[in-house]
Amino acid sequence: MQIGRKALIAALTAGTLLVAGCATETTYRPATGSGFYATGYSDRQIEPNRFLVSFAGNTVTARDTVERYLLFRAAELTLANGYDYFVMADRDTQLRSRTYSNPTAFGGGFGGFGGGLWGPMWRFHGAGFGWRSWDPFWGGPWGGGVDIRTVDRYEATAEVVMRKGPIPRDNLRAFDARAVVNSIGPTVVLPKPKR
Repeated sequence: MQIGRKALIAALTAGTLLVAGCATETTYRPATGSGFYATGYSDRQIEPNRFLVSFAGNTVTARDTVERYLLFRAAELTLANGYDYFVMADRDTQLRSRTYSNPTAFGGGFGGFGGGLWGPMWRFHGAGFGWRSWDPFWGGPWGGGVDIRTVDRYEATAEVVMRKGPIPRDNLRAFDARAVVNSIGPTVVLPKPKR
């Protein structure tokens, strides 16, 4: 009995830590993952002084954070390549959404009430049961209904042209790389070092 209780507590603790680890903003780091799940910054050189820069956050990273980290990466890249300022030739922030459905672990809906009135519904013939129906929103013969949720995340991209010399005063798309690093740098959250 005591071992079962310890195992239950260990499982709950592990689950809590897993959820807590997933519920933190994306830190400023090179991109990891792929497709919809890619997070972090990436850049690709197009010409000697032109880069395509992006930063993708996870589902709890705010749009403001994603856009700040994009600016910071552009400034960092500009200085690393020996330039003084950069011009945002093109810039975009996209909201990416994905909808998931997960079967619920609880009982099967409301009997026959409402089944399939506004969503998909399937009918099937079960041996010994006759014709039955199932739809993903109201449950059915296989147990509970379906938990449907939408996951949103932001991704910002920019085409950056790097230049040397003083920043032109009349170009609103031009950013002093050192000033950007100095002003945004203190707000950038870096990953914790691995032990």
